[in-house]
Amino acid sequence: MDISAQMLIFATVVERGSISAAARSMGQTPSAVSKQIGLLEDHVHYRLLNRTRTGVSPTEEGQEFYQKCKAMAEKFKEAEALILNLDGTPRGKLKIASTVAFGKSRLIPALPDFIAQNPDVQISLDLTDREIDLQSEGFDVAICFAEQRKDPDIVVRRIMQSRRVLCAAPAYLERRGTPQCFADLADHNCLRIAGSSSRNMWHDGDDSFDAQGTFEGNSTDVIFRAALAGVGIARLPCYMANPRFFTGELVHVIPEYSPASTDIVVMFADRRNLAPKTRAFVDFLVREFRHVSDGARRSKSVSRLRVPNEDSAA
Repeated sequence: MDISAQMLIFATVVERGSISAAARSMGQTPSAVSKQIGLLEDHVHYRLLNRTRTGVSPTEEGQEFYQKCKAMAEKFKEAEALILNLDGTPRGKLKIASTVAFGKSRLIPALPDFIAQNPDVQISLDLTDREIDLQSEGFDVAICFAEQRKDPDIVVRRIMQSRRVLCAAPAYLERRGTPQCFADLADHNCLRIAGSSSRNMWHDGDDSFDAQGTFEGNSTDVIFRAALAGVGIARLPCYMANPRFFTGELVHVIPEYSPASTDIVVMFADRRNLAPKTRAFVDFLVREFRHVSDGARRSKSVSRLRVPNEDSAA
């Protein structure tokens, strides 16, 4: 038992006037209470109680010590009353970490609805693709790909499934040509995620390809911007690529490429005694994205893209 708990026991003993009365009020045995008082006296190196057959009374040092213990006990009761009187309404600061791409394209547009539903919650959002330690960094939740979960004790709930597609800007394909199969990627500038060997290994069934090129970025959002600029071929989530297929800013290449879907999840520390603000946000995410389709759509066929031949390249 820690010193603060022993101080609360001591204050109760002084107020009740006897160890047995204090023990009954706390649901403990007199011997257990007496032991804790003895340990407390050993800790402070003072005798705190005068013990008689009729009860106990504080020594001079014990009386001064009791005043401090009493003040601590009152603060504890105030804190206990505060938490017990909460009505379950989500409130307070909610610290969220999210991958950059999902945060910009999906999460931020959805936040006005959550804020309208939970006006007493203040949002603090950190967009990052680095690995997050929820507890040491003080985040309430983190949104990421399922494979980024490293701690098996962290609780996760799936938000949505995400498919990835290969794509490039028309300008890049005009310069370098259009790959027709997975093996053709070896002759192209593939955009890489910095510091992540697993995310640069592109899989297609039993085939795999270690993406190589002259450009790497520290987030999927950086790769997305580089692809739009015509730097190279990117592997992007459908929810980022699809709108640009419709506008023609990106072209879906090797449409037969079909990697396994991955889950986008929300992570939080503990399902038990979850703060109302955290529970409300997790439930909101699951509802908001449950029916979101992330299938690839092609607005411009690769075969329709005009690629200059050698005769017209001059």
